[in-house]
Amino acid sequence: MSARTDSEPQGDTGAADATGAADEATGSDDSDGSDGSDDSGQAADADFADADAAAAAADAADEECDQEYDYEDARRARWTATATGALLTLAGLAASLMRLGGAAPAFVPAAYALGAVVCAVAALLGARGRTRRALWLLIAGVMVMAFGDQAD
Repeated sequence: MSARTDSEPQGDTGAADATGAADEATGSDDSDGSDGSDDSGQAADADFADADAAAAAADAADEECDQEYDYEDARRARWTATATGALLTLAGLAASLMRLGGAAPAFVPAAYALGAVVCAVAALLGARGRTRRALWLLIAGVMVMAFGDQAD
């Protein structure tokens, strides 16, 4: 009994079963596991060649997409990081000045001011193209401001 492999055509399953049954009946066993045909290795090589060609085509398409949008996406990310950092810096400074004259503890305006400084550094990094670091600094700056607000 032999099962059909991917390299055998679907119509030849009966022939493969008959060959396997004949081998079992005569007691012969191929030590290399082949059925005497050489096309299984060629079919496997063809499958690998098709997969390699498909992977190469996908890589070429990815490179074309990357080349088309890399500059535009990077410029948009720089502008977004810079604008967001500047906006959060102004908001933090305004909140710090508003809380400075109130009855809030001194820690609260200091937290807003520190968060604004962190966001200003993020804006500078964003303008220079360090958008990932700018994003993390923006998150950290807003968290410092939020902790200061919670202390009030």
